[in-house]
Amino acid sequence: MIPLTLLLLNSVTGYSFPNFGGGFESSFVDNIGDPGVQNWGKSSLSPKLAEEAWGRGDFQAANDYFRAAVAEQPKNAAVKVRWGRLFLERFQPADAEALFQEALEIEPKNAAAVLGLALVAAETFDRRAVELAEQAAQLDPKLTEGYELLARLALEEGDFERASKEAGRAGSFTIPGIITLLNDGPPEARFDAPAYAEAGRQFVLNRRYEEAVELFRKALALNPRLWAAHSDLGVQLMRLGLEKEAREHLERAYNSGYKSPAVVNSLRLLDSYANFDLIREGGIVLKLHKKESALLRPYVEAELRRAIQTYQRKYRFQLERPVQVELYPDHEDFAVRTLGMPGLGALGVSFGYVVAMDSPSGRKPGSFHWASTLWHELSHVYVLAMTRHRVPRWFTEGLAVHEETAVSPEWGDRLSPDVLLALKGRKLLPIETLDRSFVRPSYPAQVVVSYFQAGRTCDYIAEKWGFAKLIEMVGDFGRKKSTPQVIEERLGLKPEEFDKQFLAWLEPKTKKTVEGFDAWRKGIQQLQETLTEKKFDLVLSQAPALRDLYPDYVEAGSAYEALAEAHLALKDKPKAMAALEAYARAGGRDPHVLKQLAAWQEETGRKTDAAATLDRLNFITPTGDEQLHRKLGELYLETADAEKAIREFSAALASQPGDLAAAHFNLARAYRAANRLEQAKEQVVLALEAAPGYRAAQKLLLELSK
Repeated sequence: MIPLTLLLLNSVTGYSFPNFGGGFESSFVDNIGDPGVQNWGKSSLSPKLAEEAWGRGDFQAANDYFRAAVAEQPKNAAVKVRWGRLFLERFQPADAEALFQEALEIEPKNAAAVLGLALVAAETFDRRAVELAEQAAQLDPKLTEGYELLARLALEEGDFERASKEAGRAGSFTIPGIITLLNDGPPEARFDAPAYAEAGRQFVLNRRYEEAVELFRKALALNPRLWAAHSDLGVQLMRLGLEKEAREHLERAYNSGYKSPAVVNSLRLLDSYANFDLIREGGIVLKLHKKESALLRPYVEAELRRAIQTYQRKYRFQLERPVQVELYPDHEDFAVRTLGMPGLGALGVSFGYVVAMDSPSGRKPGSFHWASTLWHELSHVYVLAMTRHRVPRWFTEGLAVHEETAVSPEWGDRLSPDVLLALKGRKLLPIETLDRSFVRPSYPAQVVVSYFQAGRTCDYIAEKWGFAKLIEMVGDFGRKKSTPQVIEERLGLKPEEFDKQFLAWLEPKTKKTVEGFDAWRKGIQQLQETLTEKKFDLVLSQAPALRDLYPDYVEAGSAYEALAEAHLALKDKPKAMAALEAYARAGGRDPHVLKQLAAWQEETGRKTDAAATLDRLNFITPTGDEQLHRKLGELYLETADAEKAIREFSAALASQPGDLAAAHFNLARAYRAANRLEQAKEQVVLALEAAPGYRAAQKLLLELSK
């Protein structure tokens, strides 16, 4: 699989040969009047021959001619720009960027080179794309492609007014036509295949996946050799679960020489589906990797059904068809599944009725709460269905974040240092422009900050106006009302006044931590040094204030853990246990810490609490831990919860245990406790097949046979 970093930016340096196979879909022979083609010089035919080869789809020859031209005219910026555009078209953005930079070293005000950099940035939703495109337009007001890019970038951010303005400056009918389509108007009569393909891409960014498919189909009906559209259509069909047709389009693109990372990786991912189980039962579909399917299915299926029942009641809406949930143990596979979407660092994504997410085995143990992610994504399924995918990103993300904590206060994400720094720097955005930060963030942590802001905004609305108000807003967005309209009509406030009231509500809740963050950072470092020096009395005097200053901090080196370690060292296990219980309530997820807490609870006779503590780990890291499931199964047997004991011993058996006979025997005991005697017999027989001399199993079989 091509690494994730190569999906968006090729990391190859120098001028390596791109994939210059076949795949002609547009002609560049007539580009002589292009600003990037002028001033080639008259000493060589290489640039012209390069353009002609490019135009007829002979990309390897074009590359060779450009290489020769640069060797002959090393100071010709125009040739380097055009060669860069060839690299950009053939999936080598890093090499393209290097050529554009070299052109600017020769001609610092070369508008075509600046535009090339803008195009590279636009591929990764980099905020610099807008700045660079504006710079290119200023350097050469006649460079219409710069205005076209600005129009497209504005459209991606949902700024229809600016998009129309820039399209007018470019003399383009495509962007206004796409805006009409997004507003459910008729297609532009002059639309050609590339225009329909661009419309499809814009519909994808607006999460209107099924409509995007139809637009790509229209593009290909007009030009079946538009290979990029075959690629885009194939990816969208995969997202909708239509894998057979997806493969057909992806293979057509690949076999025609269009071997982009999206095409190559998607085909490899489709091939890997032979390693997955597809489980259809009772209105849901699960796609789980065979190596962990038996273990994960009971947990994922139960949580998915619980979420569906909850949302059906809360949202007063019934889904029209089954939800498909896919879990990927390889994060790179998940990245391919979500290829081309903003915010690629996400843990899950919803494509309407299809949800793809990381499996807990695909993340470092303790770093990922899969159940929280599942509830988050299923909220999207409902909201997208209820609005026909016409809902601002800030609102659907905010409602999904709100729902995570609504399930359990322990589940939602904590107040992170990135968010604290943003609050301290007053970087929260007006509600009217919050949506744009999800598409093209202006600083690295802005997406995380915007998730926080959107979630807290929905918390605020639910607290002040009631949760029913959020559902009413869902309906408003489904009727294509804008954020300012919904805020004003539904909440009775101008957006500016809403922003003021929201901040007035939020600031008291975060003020102590925000203002004390610098002191906390210094103090937590000192606390770790004190702990290392085993000055436990001093730890007990320092840690409580640091814990209370930043109670959401439950990562490694937290004040909770320091308190527990110090109390334990001073022979006060009850207080050490209390410190870790506070850690768990605050959302701490470290498996080692939670197992230690459960062991102490069991030692003191609190077996129900110990089971509850270990059960937290089933929502965090249930894979690869046979010991966890075996211990939890024993606790459930001891607390007379036979059905949960069956679940845990089944999970232990599915974890490839070292002692297979004992695993079957334990499951037999659980079935017996549940009075499921035939299944108990089956398991005890399997135990004896694995270990014929297993006396405890022999005894149990005799008892079951009476």
